[in-house]
Amino acid sequence: MEVFPPLAQVLSKLNVLGISLPDGPVLLDGYGDSPELSEELLALIRQGKKRAGTGLLWGHEADQVPVPCVGDLQIVLDHHNEPALITRVVSTYILPYAEVTAEYAAIEGEGDGSLEYWRQAHWAFFARACEQLGRQPAESMPVVCCVFEVLHILPLPVAA
Repeated sequence: MEVFPPLAQVLSKLNVLGISLPDGPVLLDGYGDSPELSEELLALIRQGKKRAGTGLLWGHEADQVPVPCVGDLQIVLDHHNEPALITRVVSTYILPYAEVTAEYAAIEGEGDGSLEYWRQAHWAFFARACEQLGRQPAESMPVVCCVFEVLHILPLPVAA
């Protein structure tokens, strides 16, 4: 279960940076389940290679987090819970893990962009998530596929 700071606190940080959000529902989100994976995935988004993200529906249900909808704004936090990106959901759908397509895997942009890489990396990720939820990963497990556009890339924090 991810624990994010209060939305008002994050919006205040964006305000200090001079960033105002367009109208629409605002959600907080993060990528990866480790600092290393979070940094890797955020870097792919900054580079323009990654324009989709996939979550486990069971995780949304367990955490009582709504599934993103088209038009939702997402403030993506890094592993320090600092705002890193602002995105807008352009498509979202739920389907069994085994039905994710090569086209979608390419949009997600991880590894070599192939469906084979996507399945290998996401199976490992979802298996860890399932373990935390007390569930068994399965080809039929429902996943939430979200394609997004990037509205803002926030500056990287300055190393001390």
